[in-house]
Amino acid sequence: MVDQRQVMNFRVRAQQLDRAEGTLGNTAVLDIGVQDTGPDGGRWALAVRGVDVAALSAEDLILLWTVRGAPHLYRRADVGKVAAAVEPFSEADAGKRIYDAARPLKAAGIGIVAALDEVAAHMRAIVTEPMVKGDVSGRLAEVMPEPYLRFCRPCDATHLYEMPFRLAAVRAGLELQLDTSPPVLQRTARFKKAAAPDERLDLIRAYLRLLGPATPKHVADYLDATVKDVKARWPEDVIEVVVGGEMRSLLAADQEALESADSRATRLLGPFDLFLQAKDRGTLVPDTAHAKELWPVLGRPGAVLVDGELAGTWRPRKSGRTMKVAVQPWRTLSATTRNDIAEQAERLAAYRAVPLADVEIPA
Repeated sequence: MVDQRQVMNFRVRAQQLDRAEGTLGNTAVLDIGVQDTGPDGGRWALAVRGVDVAALSAEDLILLWTVRGAPHLYRRADVGKVAAAVEPFSEADAGKRIYDAARPLKAAGIGIVAALDEVAAHMRAIVTEPMVKGDVSGRLAEVMPEPYLRFCRPCDATHLYEMPFRLAAVRAGLELQLDTSPPVLQRTARFKKAAAPDERLDLIRAYLRLLGPATPKHVADYLDATVKDVKARWPEDVIEVVVGGEMRSLLAADQEALESADSRATRLLGPFDLFLQAKDRGTLVPDTAHAKELWPVLGRPGAVLVDGELAGTWRPRKSGRTMKVAVQPWRTLSATTRNDIAEQAERLAAYRAVPLADVEIPA
């Protein structure tokens, strides 16, 4: 039997949230991808894991649409292996990953994987120089046949379905320019997809290594993949453990780490930090009211991590040319923890390159 505290501490250590310094090469979360959504996205996630993000450039990091169609940061040196790792596992899996776009393709007798390749080929031909996403989409709508297209009411225009567009970009050897909004796509220099992902970048193993113990459904939900495909690729070198009455798997090599993990660190996690992306939300936040606060339908806050426990939420507040950090604690915080949160807020303000005006923490 493994308790919730052990699982949380294991993940803190596995994701290196308790370390002071690190490099891209030894930052484990880059193996699965670091979601880059919002101002406190991918590079803030690296910063709270000890990486000097001010020293990083596009020569070090690459931004790709991958898991769930979301933008993720990776080591640029890994791009070919990442492209192999994020491939759909099967035709059925590809259909699940593109949601409602699969129906018209199937009705037209077009295979889903073949469709992604077709979109990728056209995208590659169109993007010969950096192009804004909307321009690429418009050009695609001119050359793709009807099963690939949908009418968008908000835009009053016909577009390619969104998920095939996003998932085909990596297949086309296209990346997203860092810090562009709307996104700008460009060709990746010397891009070549690897024949197969290596063990380090295998998404199922990476999930177990960073967010374990887990079930095939947890992994499938994270990837938007089919449970059947995940089960078919489940690692053999796992042990079974019981968490909250549920049988889960853990890589055998991590058994000792699970049993002995302890963490002493306070961090302000961004709303889409990998730690918060685990699909066993009841393990992360057992209280349902707190879970609703952390994962609302719109406008997610960040989370306050204290010694292996999620202890509240936080939101940045603009105040002229400065910023405030408003914390909503879920329990009484000690004076030491309050000071630690204030230090992390100063770190966030420095990352954003704005002065910190205040840290608001109700008594």
